[in-house]
Amino acid sequence: MPILLDHQLREQIYHTTTSFPITYYRDELAALPRWEGPFHWHPDFEIATAVGEQLEYQVGQQRLTLEAGDSILVNGNMLHRVRQLSGRTPDPVPILVFSGTLVAPEPSTIYQTYIQPIAGCDALPCIHFRHADPAHREVLDLIRETCSRMQTPAPCYELAVQRNISRLFEYLYRHLDSFPRSQATGVQLKSRIRLQQMLAYIYEHYTEPVTLADIAGAANISRSEAGRCFQAYLGCSPVEALIRYRLQIARRMLGEKSGTLQQISAACGFNSVNYFSRKFRQVYGCAPGRYAGLGK
Repeated sequence: MPILLDHQLREQIYHTTTSFPITYYRDELAALPRWEGPFHWHPDFEIATAVGEQLEYQVGQQRLTLEAGDSILVNGNMLHRVRQLSGRTPDPVPILVFSGTLVAPEPSTIYQTYIQPIAGCDALPCIHFRHADPAHREVLDLIRETCSRMQTPAPCYELAVQRNISRLFEYLYRHLDSFPRSQATGVQLKSRIRLQQMLAYIYEHYTEPVTLADIAGAANISRSEAGRCFQAYLGCSPVEALIRYRLQIARRMLGEKSGTLQQISAACGFNSVNYFSRKFRQVYGCAPGRYAGLGK
């Protein structure tokens, strides 16, 4: 079964209504530092499309490069993040986040027959639809039309969107055996659970004094094992991940002009403004005071 962890690592998706559980996002990368999002997860499916630049989607330990025109479907409850690989401006990435209940309620025959086999498949964390592959043209057309309907709602758009998502699941069901599988080993599954627990701790306690022992303790593992988990997925140490997250929050607060440097530094868990400024400059290439002055 998919991993569920009810902590702040779970991205909160606010659909327009619970009776129409699909949300459309655009220009998400423009709001992200270095156009790179943090690891997160949500129980819904996610579809993203690379519009004009290369994107890298990391789903678990798997990294996929999306060329312009490619789309990716990320299964529910999968750790994932996105970053832009090319270009000098952020790509306006269209993203659809939706529940399978958009098509039919969970107890129904339709959901159990056509949606649950996909949602419950741990060996299918994501599917890469390539624009250069003629076999993917049908589903890419469905994704484009659905994004267009969601971006500019017209009368009866809900019916068109539901119809497209139903056709998408029909496509997935018909081609289910042809999609590459990525079965996680017992060790990988355990590491993923541990990483979720440790990231959840970081996201919840970043304002407080946090040590490596605290992060490792969130998953009941040793500090060395915690280091291995973070290196395998994020390519950094647990403490570095903590600092990165604190800086992401600080960057947002600076852009919103949410306080003085001292206030923002303290609110993000830094007990030294000089240390905060030095780390901010290392990551973003300018002092936090200058960044706030530019209104980024």
